[in-house]
Amino acid sequence: MLKTVCLWLTIIGGLNWGLVGLFNFNLVNFISMKSAILEHAIYIIVGVAAALTAYYRIKKQAPNK
Repeated sequence: MLKTVCLWLTIIGGLNWGLVGLFNFNLVNFISMKSAILEHAIYIIVGVAAALTAYYRIKKQAPNK
């Protein structure tokens, strides 16, 4: 379950970066209603999810000893 949540948060984070790059629209800022604390919390959660997703992916590809 945690892996699935982390994957979705990572995808959402990537889509947000795409929106920022293409349209200069920050979805996280919009969702957080410009609350700096909430916005930072969302970025931290998405960042941790991305790190965990990378960890799980690397762990899955590592040869078993």
